[in-house]
Amino acid sequence: MSKAAPILDAKLTYLYSRTGGSAVKLGLETTRALLKAVGVDPQRLPCLHVAGTNGKGSVSAMLESVLRAAGLRTALYTSPHLIRFNERIRVAGQPIPDEDLLRLLDEVERADQAQAAEPGGRLGTFFELTTVVAFKWFLEQGVQVAVLETGMGGRLDSTNVVTPLLSVITEIGLEHQAFLGDTLAQVAGEKAGIVKPGRPVVTGPQRPAVARVIEEKARAAQAPLLRADERISVRRLSQDLDGQTLAIETGAGAWQPLRLPLLGDFQLANCALAITALEWLRDELGWPLAEDVVRAGLEQTRWPGRCQVVSRDPVILVDVAHNPDAAQALAAFLEKFRGDRKVALICGMLADKDAEGFFRLLRPVVDACVLVPLDSERSMPPEKLLAAARAAQLPAAEGTLSTAVRNAKIWAKKNNGIVVAAGSLYLASAVLYELGADV
Repeated sequence: MSKAAPILDAKLTYLYSRTGGSAVKLGLETTRALLKAVGVDPQRLPCLHVAGTNGKGSVSAMLESVLRAAGLRTALYTSPHLIRFNERIRVAGQPIPDEDLLRLLDEVERADQAQAAEPGGRLGTFFELTTVVAFKWFLEQGVQVAVLETGMGGRLDSTNVVTPLLSVITEIGLEHQAFLGDTLAQVAGEKAGIVKPGRPVVTGPQRPAVARVIEEKARAAQAPLLRADERISVRRLSQDLDGQTLAIETGAGAWQPLRLPLLGDFQLANCALAITALEWLRDELGWPLAEDVVRAGLEQTRWPGRCQVVSRDPVILVDVAHNPDAAQALAAFLEKFRGDRKVALICGMLADKDAEGFFRLLRPVVDACVLVPLDSERSMPPEKLLAAARAAQLPAAEGTLSTAVRNAKIWAKKNNGIVVAAGSLYLASAVLYELGADV
């Protein structure tokens, strides 16, 4: 533990108090004011901007890993974190040190108090302050390219103060309706708000309503629209506990099989998005991204909590799936991956999630389920979570996390089964911590 850790923990606890429904304030004015106050010009940060509902973290991790493999000094900004806050802000693959994080939080907090005292000012939110800390650190560290994942939405997301080299939009589904809108078109409009004039936007297969919005945004901004599914073919050749072997074909021809250390059908589309973006950087900007470099970076990608195998006897998978679209992708993966094995689900969810929809999609591949509370004031009440499971006709019981993990392991060994923990990033974090897994 670093000397700064105790003070940093106290400061982060205060920072976390600025999260939650009433603490969310979408808009760019406060972020811009804070950046100016701490001497940061976001236009000096060369970056790639990634938005979407599912897959944006995986795509961001792939992009950063490849760019680092190319010898570039990279930065990666993602959210939320699994175990430690520092994971959100990385340079050259390493989380920000405690001492630097504490120093920058102090500086940004002073600026925040000052700008809030100005006429029309307000205190920054958790994500606004975090974003300013990240940008300040990245510029101090002299990064050559940053990969920025949006927090929520896009148009009014704090990260949207940049003019990226290109934007990437992953699969879009309904989420955060209270802030982004009740229809797919409305949510897509917010997510596609990261599209910038003249800067290319990479996307893949989308629902028709979403595709139309992205096309309209790109056309209005005169931004080239690069469709990954029309440029890159990614097929799975095999899959095991250590990852999957992929066959990739681009406009230049077929690659030798590539070993991606990330499981799941959805990673094929994510891989195609990343390669499309990287090929544009190579072809249009002359970046050193030959096939062997891209291969090396993809094969070294680490992104914990996404169909992550954290135990082999019995097999325990941890996944951050928390909405129906992600549940459908997880169910498709499990259908192929489990073989003749039974599946036990450990699940906890936040109160604003569609638990019944989540359970209905997983029901065909789940044989037993234990529902656990999350260490969050936003945790879905046990009775509501149990009612959702019953409505989806999913056999479920309640328990504590430690008991659920212990009993699920016993059940899996007895029934030739596997254990899957899913439903929330909070749950994934708790299970990884419980099992002492590496992130």
